[in-house]
Amino acid sequence: MNNGQPNPGTNLGPKALRNAQTIERLRELDYTVTDLGDLELDQVLEKKPGNTYLRNLNYVAKACSALAESVENICEKGGFPLILGGDHSIAIGTLAGLGKSYANLGVIWLDAHGDLNTTETSPTGNIHGMSLAVSLGIGEEDLVSIGGYSSKIHPRNVVLIGVRDLDDGEEVLIKDIGVKTYKMKDVRLLGMDQVISETVEYLSHCDGVHLSLDVDAFCPTLTPGTGTPVEGGISLADGLIFFKALHKSKIITSLEIVEINPLLKDERNQTAIITVDLVATLFGGKLSENTLKYLDGEKC
Repeated sequence: MNNGQPNPGTNLGPKALRNAQTIERLRELDYTVTDLGDLELDQVLEKKPGNTYLRNLNYVAKACSALAESVENICEKGGFPLILGGDHSIAIGTLAGLGKSYANLGVIWLDAHGDLNTTETSPTGNIHGMSLAVSLGIGEEDLVSIGGYSSKIHPRNVVLIGVRDLDDGEEVLIKDIGVKTYKMKDVRLLGMDQVISETVEYLSHCDGVHLSLDVDAFCPTLTPGTGTPVEGGISLADGLIFFKALHKSKIITSLEIVEINPLLKDERNQTAIITVDLVATLFGGKLSENTLKYLDGEKC
């Protein structure tokens, strides 16, 4: 899906991730993987009364409702939901589905952005910049109510990591509701080891932890194929520390990968390949030789 933002191409993210051997890598690590295929949706053409400022509101709401149902079904069967996106608006559906199975769900939001805008604070009307706020029960009712309930997660159960591009309204909301936030300057000051150690401890009271991974969290030289790159991101070395620590902690119970756009500055599917390589370490894998070369002289 690319309807939560203006650029064509994020709808190709799932295919790029499949081509980067996501499923094969997991099976090589002895995981049983059931591929449910792509979630196909018909375009919503009709307009209904409501907030017309938000881009493709009807379509995004429909898509997220379908995704929420699918994620809920996976959880009911005891599976680990792995969602391949798509723009970050899909997190609204992911969290709506997860919230049915976890009474005290935690969320690690690895992203250059906070995605905490509302209709009042968004400079663009792009829903991918509102997905976390919506999941906290703040924002457009058609989105907040997906899944038949509001407030899928509590602010005290959210940790933002890697953010470096926040709108004024997002800064205010973070302070008002108390979302634990590690900006990139904090990552550099504290070190990724300490950031992830504190995060795991902070979310230790949760009965499940979802990792929402936006590839623009990383340095643009690593993941150039994304719509809103921001300089000064997470390095490959720190990404490796992050995922290895989470593997050791065993707290992650679901994962989504979003905002890969192969049409934007990507070459030979680099963004998806490096992302899959890093994510594999979350499941006990190792970086490939192709990705390890980015450790030499890495600049972010």
